Parts: sequence; C-alpha cells; structure tokens
Amino acid sequence: MSDIIESGAIKVIEVIGISQKGFEDAVEQAVTKASESIKGISGVEVQSFNAKVEDGKVVQYRAALKLAFTVR
Repeated sequence: MSDIIESGAIKVIEVIGISQKGFEDAVEQAVTKASESIKGISGVEVQSFNAKVEDGKVVQYRAALKLAFTVR
C-alpha cells in the first residue's frame, strides 16, 4: 500500500468484508461499512479471500483487507 502524502501519518487497519454475492462485493462491503466511521480512506490492500461452503455450494464470500487513511 503506497500512499503519497506531503507530511503527517497514515494509519492502517484490518477489516473483513462479507457478501453473499461475490468477492468483489465483499471488498466493496468492507470499504463502504468502514467509511461510515472512518473518514478519508485513501487505499485498500486485499490480503486474502475465503468462502463459507454449505452442501457443496458457496454461501458466503469473505475478503480480508488492510485499509489506509490519513491520521488527523
């Protein structure tokens, strides 16, 4: 994750997005939900994907992310 800032600091946190639609939606869910309480998200790094399977079918998609935002 390489954000360019003039000066200051960037904080990085880990979150997991969850979706029944797919991995891309799980990433979107993580960013959307995190942005409700964290302002200024400037970058995301997807760490991993995994899924929950029941009766031979994927029922839940998960994306583990690192989110970066400027410390104010």
